[in-house]
Amino acid sequence: MQNLAPIALFVYNRPQHTERTLKFLKQNELAADSRLFIFSDGAKGTADEDKVAEVREFIKKADGFKSVEIIESKSNMGLANSVIAGVNKLTSTYGQVIVFEDDLISSPYTLTYFNEALNRYRDEKKVMHIGAYMYALKDDTLPESFFYRAATSWGWATWTRAWQNFEPNIDTLIEQFDSKKRNAFSIENTMNFWKQMEGFKSGKNNSWAIRWYASIFLKGGLTLNPSQSLVNNIGHDGTGIHSGMSDIYNVIINPQPIKEFPTVVEENQKAYQAIKRFLANRKGSLWARIKRYIKERLN
Repeated sequence: MQNLAPIALFVYNRPQHTERTLKFLKQNELAADSRLFIFSDGAKGTADEDKVAEVREFIKKADGFKSVEIIESKSNMGLANSVIAGVNKLTSTYGQVIVFEDDLISSPYTLTYFNEALNRYRDEKKVMHIGAYMYALKDDTLPESFFYRAATSWGWATWTRAWQNFEPNIDTLIEQFDSKKRNAFSIENTMNFWKQMEGFKSGKNNSWAIRWYASIFLKGGLTLNPSQSLVNNIGHDGTGIHSGMSDIYNVIINPQPIKEFPTVVEENQKAYQAIKRFLANRKGSLWARIKRYIKERLN
């Protein structure tokens, strides 16, 4: 496969997570032919300095890729600014990028899926994002991959032509939504996407991902997704910036390569309904929610 996309890996202060992420990434069948760029954010305060230093010592030993370049920030940029700056840098140079954060384990075929999709849909303007994560959907009749409206942030890829539509200004985004769009954006109010938008505006979160999804949505864009996840997030242990301690989003990684890609560029309605059902029921019964709350408080 020619024209392999560069990989951007964003790390901070979690050496064990970073080690596992790199271990699985290195096992990808295209790793040895891929350029890896590791963006290491600076410590937010003295409490993080030792862990940041430990991560930086570890990533200096990273190998198994065509090349490894480490970009260390002297100051703390925060995850959102780090991701935006890193994606800007690589898309402007290479025209495309694959993005990982430091808490994702991947299939040996995750890079293959990304590069195949990036090449396949390079000139399809409506396709703006390639996602590798998917919820544990219960419909086993779905195709291996499909188009959907929302963008997942746990392992993803895009092109310069799509990323240039990223709108960082929350007010510019919000003013383009009416009630009908808010309903569609939040998957018929089954997911708190709009609440995340409001949370960013009020300073409760600093998510780049919700602004990227909103940018895609407002352009009428689509995202490609596997029906069985090619990554799993290992950061739901309370150590992440935006992670909780819930296993709602835990998945079993697909051990097989994706061989089927959609030929018609439109949202797959069957997949949309399966995702909507998952989101509507993901928290379980009241008793299940109480038990989960108690478990998280105890941890």
